[in-house]
Amino acid sequence: MSRVLPFARKTAVAIAVIGVVGLCAARKASFRNEAFAESPKLCGDHVGPIFRPGGRMGFHTLRLESSQQLNENTKRLRFQLPDPASNAGLCLASFILTFHKPKDAWFPVIRPYTPINNFDEPGYVELLVKKYPNGRASAYLHSLQLGDTLNIRGPMQSYKWRTNEFDHINLIAGGAGITPMYQLIQGILNNPDDRSKIKLIFGVNTDKDLVLKKELDAFEQKFPGRLQVVYRVSDPVEGSPFTKGRVDKELLEKELLGPKDSKTTKIFLCGPPAMEAAIFGSKGWTSSQKGVLEELGYAADRIHKF
Repeated sequence: MSRVLPFARKTAVAIAVIGVVGLCAARKASFRNEAFAESPKLCGDHVGPIFRPGGRMGFHTLRLESSQQLNENTKRLRFQLPDPASNAGLCLASFILTFHKPKDAWFPVIRPYTPINNFDEPGYVELLVKKYPNGRASAYLHSLQLGDTLNIRGPMQSYKWRTNEFDHINLIAGGAGITPMYQLIQGILNNPDDRSKIKLIFGVNTDKDLVLKKELDAFEQKFPGRLQVVYRVSDPVEGSPFTKGRVDKELLEKELLGPKDSKTTKIFLCGPPAMEAAIFGSKGWTSSQKGVLEELGYAADRIHKF
């Protein structure tokens, strides 16, 4: 009995907090920006098999179908859906939650990830996962072997997308922050009713970090005049075709599309915390930092941070 009770208490506590932890992870995408303090929503009419009721605490178990190593720390992981004829129910600005409980841990690890597969492709959901030092979720995902399973919940939407609401869409991405931007790019350009123009400004550390470049090149060629991609590499290899530098004020002032004071211009931002703080600004208890976009004259409601 003495062994059973502590385990039971531990499990009960974990189950009790999973809703709170999951909600915090899910709301992260929408609450980081004061201008868009909305709770995540399920993806409208796109009802895929993942978020239908069932599974453990709302999570469903998906099996790893393929794993592709893109560089030293990034993998492309494809998970099978329960019904191979159904799609994942994704929509623009959507994400899923992953769940796993480490051995001997009190609490589960729940993290949001943005799927990168085409909305209409049936049978699977695909994630691009960068492994971080001391990253419990990313390390676990990288450890999965073919046939292993992952608990997934969603998809949920962190930003309510309206077709043609914006004439000019600027996407600023750093490193693994490319995933929500790539989802927007393919969703917008594959929609025959959407006429928005997109500029992606993608900053990375090295040439090898330019994941999804092949796919981005294909979209640029297929949609000339609709998509333009600007790359910056802070530490390029010798002879690199990419411009050395960072995503800074000078670059943004030169490259951002559309009139800055117009409601038809929108900026989406996703990257490392330091990059986001420099570009969007940060507010703390004792100090605040003015961001580059504010210095350039962009109002907070023109910007959304994923």
